[in-house]
Amino acid sequence: MAVPNRPLQAVHGLDAARLTALLAAATSGDGPALLPIAAGTPPPRVRALLAALRPATLRTAEGVTRLDGAAGVAEDTALVIATSGSTGAPKGVELSAAALRHSTLASTRRIGAGRGDAWLCVLPTDHIAGLQVVLRALSLGTEPLHRPFDVAEVMAVAAGHRPHVSLVPTQLRRLLAGGADLSHFRSILVGGAAADERLLARARAAGGRVITTYGMSETCGGCVYDGVPLDGVAARIAGDGRVLLSGPVLFTGYRLRPELTAEHLVREADRAWFRTGDLGRLADGRLTVRGRADDVINTGGHKVVAGEVAALLARLETVAEAAVVGRPDPEWGERVTAVVVPADPAAPPTLAELRSWVAAHLPRYAAPHELELRAALPLLASGKPDLRALRRAGAPEPPNA
Repeated sequence: MAVPNRPLQAVHGLDAARLTALLAAATSGDGPALLPIAAGTPPPRVRALLAALRPATLRTAEGVTRLDGAAGVAEDTALVIATSGSTGAPKGVELSAAALRHSTLASTRRIGAGRGDAWLCVLPTDHIAGLQVVLRALSLGTEPLHRPFDVAEVMAVAAGHRPHVSLVPTQLRRLLAGGADLSHFRSILVGGAAADERLLARARAAGGRVITTYGMSETCGGCVYDGVPLDGVAARIAGDGRVLLSGPVLFTGYRLRPELTAEHLVREADRAWFRTGDLGRLADGRLTVRGRADDVINTGGHKVVAGEVAALLARLETVAEAAVVGRPDPEWGERVTAVVVPADPAAPPTLAELRSWVAAHLPRYAAPHELELRAALPLLASGKPDLRALRRAGAPEPPNA
C-alpha cells in the first residue's frame, strides 16, 4: 500500500493561468497534490472542506497558509476532487497521475485530437470535467483557453481557434438558441447530465461534431463516449441494475474514508470495479444510462426511474427542458412530478398531454401526477439540474417570468 506522505494543497480563488501551472506540476510530480476549491465558495463551506479533507496548506491569491491537522496523500495522488453525498457532507475523490494520464490519452485518441489542437474551457475547474479540459490541452502542448460561458464570447473564440470544447446540455442549448454555427468547434463533448436526442440532433444539424460522454469524478470524468467505453475501460450491469465501471481511470479511494471506499470500489479477481449510483443497460457493447438509482420514485408500491421519464418528456416538441422528481404524497407515498420548461411559454404542455405520452411508452404508473412549469431549471455548479431543490414542493414559477 502506498504511504500517504505527499502533501495536499487546497487552492482557492486562483486565476486560470496559475491554476493551470499548479495542475501541470501536480500531475508531473513536481508540486503538491491539489484540492481545487471554486472562487466564490461561501466561507463556511470552505472551512468544512478543509476540516474534512485535511490539506497541509491553503493557497490563495494572497499567498500560502499552513493548516493544522494535515494528512498526506499517496505519492502517486495528483488531485483530490471534493464532492458531496446525499447528506451534503464533503468527501474527496483521490485521483492518481497515472489514472488522469490514461483518461486524457484515451479521450484525445477517441476523438482524434492532435498535437497543437486548442481546447476551450467554459466549465468550473473545481470539477473534474473542467480540469480534464485543462489536462487535455496540456497533453497536446497548448494552453487551455479559459472563458466564462457567454454565447458571443464563446463563438468568437471558436471562430478564431477552432477548439475542442466540453459542455453541459444547458450550455449547448443556449448556443443553439443564439444561432451558433457549431462547425467552428473541432468536437463538442457533452456530459454532466443526460442530453436528449432532439437536442443532439439539432446540434449536429447546426454543424456540430457532438460526442456524448458518461463518467464521474471517480472515473477521472467521462470514460464512456457515445455509449462505448474508452480504451482500457470496461462496463457491466450488476444484478440490481447498477452500472459498474472498471479500468485504469478509476480513483484510488475516498480521502480518509476507507469504509466508503470499500463500499463503492469492489475487487473481483484481478481487477477493481466502481459501483456507480446509476442504473443502466448494455446492448451490443453500448451502454445506456437509465437514471440515478437514488432518484427512483416509489409511487403506490411501483418503482419509477425518474431519468427515463424525463428523457421521454424531452422528446416532446412542446418541452424545452424537463426534470422528473418524486414529491411526498399522503396517498401514494411519492407522486411523480414533472418540472418542465416549455418550448413556447404561451403554449405550454398540459398534464394530460404528458401523461398520455408517457403512458404510451412506459407503464401507466410512471406517468406524472403533477406538472410544474418553470422559466428555467435550477442548476448545480456542475451544470446538472438541482434535483434536491426540485423535490421541494413550492409555488410554480410562471414560465414567462
